[in-house]
Amino acid sequence: MTQIGSSAAEQIISVPGRPDAVISLAWGAATDTGHKRSHNEDSFVAKAPIFAVADGMGGHSAGDVASAAVVTRLAEVISADFTEADAVEQGLRAATIDISRAADEKELGVGTTVAGAALTLQGGDPYWMVFNVGDSRVYMFEQNELTQVSVDHSVVQELVDAGMIRAEDAESHPDSNVITRAVGFNAEPMPDYWMVPVRKELRLLLCSDGLTKELDKERIRLHMAAGLAPSETAQALVDAALAAGGRDNVTTIVVDVVDSTGAFDLDHTIPRGGQNPSSE
Repeated sequence: MTQIGSSAAEQIISVPGRPDAVISLAWGAATDTGHKRSHNEDSFVAKAPIFAVADGMGGHSAGDVASAAVVTRLAEVISADFTEADAVEQGLRAATIDISRAADEKELGVGTTVAGAALTLQGGDPYWMVFNVGDSRVYMFEQNELTQVSVDHSVVQELVDAGMIRAEDAESHPDSNVITRAVGFNAEPMPDYWMVPVRKELRLLLCSDGLTKELDKERIRLHMAAGLAPSETAQALVDAALAAGGRDNVTTIVVDVVDSTGAFDLDHTIPRGGQNPSSE
């Protein structure tokens, strides 16, 4: 488990070229090994402008090495107030090299999922650039509604998309833990991207699947709606996952847009109607 950054009550960020516009963010993060695992293979970075959760795999300490490589490289390459997709991909490629060097030749494979959100500019307007590889997730909470932004790279997601299984049957499917993309395994990382406007009162949740395998979408929504500070919300979600079974490592990051001033012409690119099966 590698943790980069910590909770922040408020950080103010100016929007380049927009003297009328500033962004105020607050965030919190929490993680736990869970009741069944011997060690925590999740890692996270929570340090504006980049927030990401990585869930490692590979056995023994290999998964920890993989998840640590991803968050460390992302933190290294993204340091300015706003970034671009090229920087994310540069970090993921560097992490892939790190993972391949660290992997034991006897291991069948070492890799990690990652889900993140980074501040970026589109036409001078501020957006969250949401990205993911694998089945760690990013949600947005706005106007009392919880929406999954990222789409899992998993076998069950493909089966649901193809109409071969029902969404409500996905978690009980024998292939529910099989992902179709990861960072590592000597393969080129292939993140997907979505753009979400940085609007006042928007709340983001980034999490490993240790949360979503224990709590359904409504339970998560209620925690996000409770009005607690980001650090308290992140911890409450982890505690709820542990109380529900805690079968896996669980990590959460909650980011609030406390304020976003200026006149912006913003829209989002999140999937319409393509929510992940186990988010229901």
